[in-house]
Amino acid sequence: MTINSFEDLDIWKDARELAKVIRLLTKREPFSKDFKLCNQINSSAGSVMDNIAEGFERDGHKEFIQFLYIAKPSNGETRSQSYRAFDAKFISEEELNDILSRTQSLKIKIISLINYLKKSTFKGNKFKP
Repeated sequence: MTINSFEDLDIWKDARELAKVIRLLTKREPFSKDFKLCNQINSSAGSVMDNIAEGFERDGHKEFIQFLYIAKPSNGETRSQSYRAFDAKFISEEELNDILSRTQSLKIKIISLINYLKKSTFKGNKFKP
């Protein structure tokens, strides 16, 4: 299968779903009233998908890896902030567990993609001989 755009990447689709889940949760009260936490968790969740997209669009595997290394800690930040939301009773234990599952899966996929790209002989459009 040829990947022609970041929208074709399952990892980006998963990150998009995470961002959508976070957005829906932060629209509910009382979560929506904690503007700082809402902004932080929406920003970090969005950063995961955005950095995957931006890295892909750079056309070179080294740059893609660099952006995946940015997406990974944003994913961890989202995970940490979900605990804060749970501790503040903004989300249920079931919702927390869903976010934790999604972020853990994304972490594994990000690491796997980084490792794949490091070993790949394909170097991207900028690095073709």
